[in-house]
Amino acid sequence: MTTTRTRARNQTELLDLLRQMMLIRRFEEKSAEMYARGRIAGFLHLYIGQEAVGVGATAAVRADDYIVSHYRDHGQALARGLEPGAIMAELFGRTTGVSKGRGGSMHLFDVSRRFMGGYAIVGGHLPLACGLGLACKQLHTGNIVLCFFGDGAVNQGEFHESLNLAAIWRLPVVFLCENNLYGMGTNVRRVSAEPDIWKRACAYNIPAEQVDGMDVLAVRDLVRKAVDHARGDKGAYFIEAVTYRFRGHSMADPELYRTKEEVQKWRENDPIVRFRRLLEERGALDEKRFQQMESEIEQIVEDAAAFAEQSPHPDVSTLYEHVYKE
Repeated sequence: MTTTRTRARNQTELLDLLRQMMLIRRFEEKSAEMYARGRIAGFLHLYIGQEAVGVGATAAVRADDYIVSHYRDHGQALARGLEPGAIMAELFGRTTGVSKGRGGSMHLFDVSRRFMGGYAIVGGHLPLACGLGLACKQLHTGNIVLCFFGDGAVNQGEFHESLNLAAIWRLPVVFLCENNLYGMGTNVRRVSAEPDIWKRACAYNIPAEQVDGMDVLAVRDLVRKAVDHARGDKGAYFIEAVTYRFRGHSMADPELYRTKEEVQKWRENDPIVRFRRLLEERGALDEKRFQQMESEIEQIVEDAAAFAEQSPHPDVSTLYEHVYKE
């Protein structure tokens, strides 16, 4: 009986991982459509192709742990459980958005979920992750901080300063580099003397590993290991997840720096297709169930867009609200 229940629970968890990746994919496709229709302004950085990193990593932390992310943050926010309607409303700049329509795509924030941003400045949030980690350590809360950032951040001064501080203060921070191979339009090998990014953590005596960022289970399992390390008062852990974004750096990117053949090669390793195939081989998923999930997600995303469309813009009289703590 226990084995049957355990198998059922595991199957539910696996299906939920797939569902979350599918939700992120469809949400981002809808966001691109809304951007093209002029409903979303500013920059828009899509997470399509990188879903396994955000979903796998978030599945490995507790609800009361902290997450800090970068400007490509929609996927991690959805995986963390932020409401799709509130995220879409934020992209639309509406008052019902997670940041009351004042932050937009790159500044998603929900303290109730301990999702502490969404930051536009490359590498600027790594010191904030250390600050959160220091607070957890000083207050003996037993929480850890999961910090997402891209490969474009690793040549910034904040990166090295943060890793050094995290090491000497033994902070409970899991640094997770999403290496999608390009910092905007520049391949990581053109700007990094050591393109195997995980090796850099060795200079700070932080344990580090590389993982296949297109494999949601591999990401989840390695992040679990890192979280156990950090929560066990052993200090920080560093992970490089090698992944790939199927779309441009932002919606304004003509992608002149890479070939269609390269993109197609990575698309053949699509994390959603790959995980769906695994679940089908294990007998955990069939065509009917997959179609049902697709329909449910389609409705969630359509409802999110409608909610954003119908929500009001912030009134101009509130322009100076929320600039400082009120």
